Amino acid sequence: MWDYSEKVKDHFFNPKNAGAVAGANAIGEVGSISCGDALRLTLKVNEDTEVIEEAGFQTFGCGSAIASSSVLTEIIKGMTLDDALKVSNQDIAQELDGLPPEKMHCSVMGREALQAAVANYRGEEWKDDHEEGALICKCFAIDAVMIEEMVWANKLRTVEDVTNFTKAGGGCAACHEDIENILERVLKERGESFNPDAAPIETPVVAEKKPLTNLQRIKKIEAVLDSLRPQLMADGGDVELVEVVENTAYVNMTGACNGCQMAAMTIAGIQQRLMEVLGEFIKVVPASQMPKLVTIQEASHA
Repeated sequence: MWDYSEKVKDHFFNPKNAGAVAGANAIGEVGSISCGDALRLTLKVNEDTEVIEEAGFQTFGCGSAIASSSVLTEIIKGMTLDDALKVSNQDIAQELDGLPPEKMHCSVMGREALQAAVANYRGEEWKDDHEEGALICKCFAIDAVMIEEMVWANKLRTVEDVTNFTKAGGGCAACHEDIENILERVLKERGESFNPDAAPIETPVVAEKKPLTNLQRIKKIEAVLDSLRPQLMADGGDVELVEVVENTAYVNMTGACNGCQMAAMTIAGIQQRLMEVLGEFIKVVPASQMPKLVTIQEASHA
């Protein structure tokens, strides 16, 4: 799993400017829920000065997507539109003290949403260019234009780099050869040679963490459930931790959450949140599916 900076965790658990801005006069929407990430950025711009007075976001995605959207709104508030357009995805990642390489595409999504919102305010038609070039990655609908732009802007040099920044190549891998061709062409224009065995570019990483003890793991799981409880209780439900066995957490969904048609999605959301916090894989399973533990007394009668 991935290591996250304290800033990423803070913006994930305590997102700034979450939700839509009332009376917004600039709206930018990028991504697709079907591809895993989507962002809607709303701005309130002073029409006399073009200064961004308020910014809000609504994100469907992982913790890095939420953190990137949150910090973006903090960066651009108080900026003019022209200055805001100068904010790069590197600026977003840097403000978060770095993102794991596999999550850099979240900062790219924030930058695109900002461009879309500014275009919307100015009455311009904004296109993400993903459909103007040859479609390279069919899994995530990423075309050559997008890949070339990211290779130039972020000095990418490997297929892994491209996947980390754009998601292209992260599915069936059928497009890897086409991505290599783009890399070879762009690197040649940069005066470099493409090396398929080169190491990925270095991105800021957080110091390696020691493995959690089971007690530490349980405490962190309880803390995450406590943070989610108010939202569940507002809908008449709740969740309680029953047992943790190796990499599996068994929970009871109670109240309105018990038997709800959305219970599976709620459990999946809890699992995603736990993996973000723990930095390790963990399964969340209903306690009803917990294997029966054989007691000493039962074993003696066997």
